Amino acid sequence: METVILAVVIAVLVLGVLGGLVVGSRRKKPLPPAPPTTPDLTTPPAEPHVGDEAETPRDEPRRTIEEVDLPGGDASSVAVEEPPVPAIEVPEPTAGRLVRLRTRLSRSQNALGKGLLALLAREHLDDETWEEVEDTLLTADVGVQPTQELVERLRERVKVLGTRTPAELRGLLREELLQILEPGFDRAVKTDSNLDTPGIVMVVGVNGTGKTTTTGKLARVLVADGKNVVLGAADTFRAAAADQLQTWGDRVGARTVRGPEGGDPASIAFDAVKEGIAAGVDVVLIDTAGRLHTKTGLMDELGKVKRVVEKHAPLDEVLLVLDATTGQNGLVQARVFAEVVDITGIVLTKLDGTAKGGIVIAVQRELGVPVKLIGLGEGADDLAPFEPEAFVDALIGD
Repeated sequence: METVILAVVIAVLVLGVLGGLVVGSRRKKPLPPAPPTTPDLTTPPAEPHVGDEAETPRDEPRRTIEEVDLPGGDASSVAVEEPPVPAIEVPEPTAGRLVRLRTRLSRSQNALGKGLLALLAREHLDDETWEEVEDTLLTADVGVQPTQELVERLRERVKVLGTRTPAELRGLLREELLQILEPGFDRAVKTDSNLDTPGIVMVVGVNGTGKTTTTGKLARVLVADGKNVVLGAADTFRAAAADQLQTWGDRVGARTVRGPEGGDPASIAFDAVKEGIAAGVDVVLIDTAGRLHTKTGLMDELGKVKRVVEKHAPLDEVLLVLDATTGQNGLVQARVFAEVVDITGIVLTKLDGTAKGGIVIAVQRELGVPVKLIGLGEGADDLAPFEPEAFVDALIGD
């Protein structure tokens, strides 16, 4: 019994001790913070409006623009670079230019002459040989009618004279070629007006024939002959055509009148002649757009340019630029241009290289106007006045 009482007392003591520990731990926990009191609110500054300072202005010294040191020192002392002035070139004299270029021409042209001489030097000149002579001339773009006339005359003279030596054959062929080239043509480019105005020259042709380049080279020819020139850049349809022409003009000191790309060509041509008259120059050269000869509207525009220019003064020269390598196609172009404007002279470009010299004969016969200038290369002074004697000598060789 005592043991039971003792166990009960121990249990009571243990429970009392545990209860005290629990109560003590609860008393040590921190109390939650007291609810905050109402804070004092400060009104935020108002946002700046348009025209207001972003911050409160401060009193501080300010400098005027005169007092501020600019980089590089005084602005008045800064040197401004002037654009370089292009050097004026002195073109090569035109007198005898074709003779000086004869070697270049003969390298690509004398196949025609040599072929004819070889055929004519055969022991027996039968019908088959004369047919070969005709084929050789036709291949060289001489044209059907001129070829028939030339062969007939050659055949008759060889039969009558009994010519056989190379020197005699060459002399005979030279005489006949000169005759068919119409030596009586006036081949001078007309740049002197009968009125108190500059000579007016209009250059026409299809794109790709070298028309703008030819106009620039012609300016060099005229300057070399002592003329003062104004250029009219009336080709407003081809990109950079006016820049190209102005470059040619700047090289020889010729003024270029131009307008906006796509502008009215007739207006620019009119202004060029007007400026030429005011400046008292000798010649006005007008470069027109490269017309597609199959486009009626464009050809009408070319006729308009001619009519507008003639309000100042009549045209003294209308030069048609043809690519000598186009052969019979060039004759088709020539016919259409002749219907729109009165062609007075022909310029044959690219007569070196693969060109065939017979086109000179064919185009003169087609239009009834002379070849006045020929282009023999890409050089600035490779445009030469056409000289029939020098041309034939280059054609048939020495």
